[in-house]
Amino acid sequence: MISTVSTKRYTINTIREEVFNLVEVGAISSNQPLRILCEYLPPQYWDKIERELEINDYLLRDRIIDLLGNLRWDND
Repeated sequence: MISTVSTKRYTINTIREEVFNLVEVGAISSNQPLRILCEYLPPQYWDKIERELEINDYLLRDRIIDLLGNLRWDND
């Protein structure tokens, strides 16, 4: 029997979308450091998420707004 394992790919755009949703619902604020994401994103993917952030020149001490700066805010 062949077993398939579903692996979610966390690209920088996927991470931005997830973070945008967390900010929009008020779970996190845009002035918090990126390290807060480890409390909200799946722990089994955290290594991949952290690596993707680093590849894109984000540090865990950077602010959420730094990650979301390029997104369009409809409620402004």
